[in-house]
Amino acid sequence: MRGVQIFSGTSHPILADMVCERLGTQPAQADLGKFSNGETSVNIGVSVRNQDVYIVQSGSEKINDSVMELLIMISACKGGSAKSITAVIPYFPYSRQSKKKSHRGAITARMLANLLSVAGVDHVITLDLHASQMQGFFGKPVDNLFAEPFIARWIRMNVPGWREAVVVSKNAGGTKRVTSLADTLKLNFGIVTTDRRRAKPNMAMTDSTVFFDSIDEDCTPVPKSEDPFVLRVQTGSNDHSQTEVLQNVSDNTDSLLSANALLPDILPGARRPSELEAAHGCTDVRVRDVITGRLVEGHLVDDDYHPAGSTSASGHTTPGQATNPDNSDVIPDSMAESFISTTSSLPGDHALGGSFDAGESSDEEGSIGRAVEREKTITFVGDVRDRTVFIVDDMIDKSGSWVAAAETVVKKGGAKTVYCIATHGLFGDKSLEQMEACEAIDYIVVTNTFPISPQMVKKSKKLIIIDISSLISESIRRHHYGESVSALFHLND
Repeated sequence: MRGVQIFSGTSHPILADMVCERLGTQPAQADLGKFSNGETSVNIGVSVRNQDVYIVQSGSEKINDSVMELLIMISACKGGSAKSITAVIPYFPYSRQSKKKSHRGAITARMLANLLSVAGVDHVITLDLHASQMQGFFGKPVDNLFAEPFIARWIRMNVPGWREAVVVSKNAGGTKRVTSLADTLKLNFGIVTTDRRRAKPNMAMTDSTVFFDSIDEDCTPVPKSEDPFVLRVQTGSNDHSQTEVLQNVSDNTDSLLSANALLPDILPGARRPSELEAAHGCTDVRVRDVITGRLVEGHLVDDDYHPAGSTSASGHTTPGQATNPDNSDVIPDSMAESFISTTSSLPGDHALGGSFDAGESSDEEGSIGRAVEREKTITFVGDVRDRTVFIVDDMIDKSGSWVAAAETVVKKGGAKTVYCIATHGLFGDKSLEQMEACEAIDYIVVTNTFPISPQMVKKSKKLIIIDISSLISESIRRHHYGESVSALFHLND
């Protein structure tokens, strides 16, 4: 192509070479290095006057060096009278910091967008931004391309029996991405959620346990003679329990508050679906698609698992349970958690405005400002028995949520084969080795937007890399000739 200069940064030269090869050209000459004090050195070796300049620079393990090098290259080309400067950033650095996590937090992604604009960028091409709203941070045009068509094509060509597979989201924040892929492949989808419980202090159990009767229209109806809104008290031991009507909830709520009774906040978590089905003879098949499990130190364990060093009435107790000094009845997890959530709050557990941040979609986001928790509860909604499962997200950084989701769909859901699929394979903190060691994960599929060392690729037996250089090269060609790029968002297979 005439009037085009394509430069490659040091973060991902292999991808830049593949892009240039598809365009029938070579990377333009540029001397990139560092001074003795660690400062980045850039020297453009060709004329860029009145040229369309494209700088291919993705995020890398040395993320700050990659960002600084990109900014200096843009500034150097701007000073060289380039006609236009386009930053091709397959993995956009700091994309997870696109919103405030605390009152004094920084929106770093917006700051980086401002730095690129000040440096002189005219256009940005990237893939699968962590939050698509980040395009509003720029005063210049942004093409946020999608790797989904390439992933869907790979699935169709390489996964046997993919038509019976299920696409699963490993957290609530990734459901939109998962449903999009499921719609493309015309598959069912499911979701895995993990609750981040607060540490439960020791609570003395009173003489009686307060609970609310759960009501479901598909289950055994309540007799007309009984008021469905009645608060009952269960007294005595577990073996010889008696139930007596304490008070009508609708009559006198203030007295219940003064008595420190648990309000209907416990209704959503008072009983598991399996308990409701057993207690009321419920035959609703939707209940059977909800599976709960226990996560201890990031791994799925049996319901009767007792961590080492814990005690209970029988000599053991699990995290989240407390007993009184006399070793009487144990407080149920759901009831204790509901009580604590209404009587205490910890700094950093809420987003601005006082509500939980439901948009978290990565392990990094979920771990910021939170203490490490020994035990969590994981819930899976969907039917994956004897099916192939595609666990999908935009990036793989830490392995914790991937391993937990894979173990849940295999051990609890009965899945046959598990594919962990993401656009960006960051693989920090030895996450690739940990996912390799997980027996529930069969394949790890990523694209080559983020540089992965050849040694890591050779060592891995489960890793599969999808090439997206054709997408980037075609976007560069269309942009240079002034053609529409909308066709790249919905590639035909």
